[in-house]
Amino acid sequence: MIMKKIPMRKCIGCGEQKPKKELIRVVKNKEDEVFVDFTGKANGRGAYICKDKKCFDQAIKKNAFNRAFETQIDNSVFDALKEKLDDHE
Repeated sequence: MIMKKIPMRKCIGCGEQKPKKELIRVVKNKEDEVFVDFTGKANGRGAYICKDKKCFDQAIKKNAFNRAFETQIDNSVFDALKEKLDDHE
């Protein structure tokens, strides 16, 4: 039996490599809209973060989202992400 490869992604908060399914994806599309991708399949540049508030706070402190997408991100995106993290705890 062949083992299926598990896609790994790096959290922009803590820097740890984790399976893609364990992370939340944030996307910037061609129209420069940044949003939380709940499906994990939206078109655009993606950045991943753990489902942990510590990683989120660390990413905000390091400006990791702004650097990953090379743009200034609106606070509404951070609010949506924080709400998603609240649901997981």
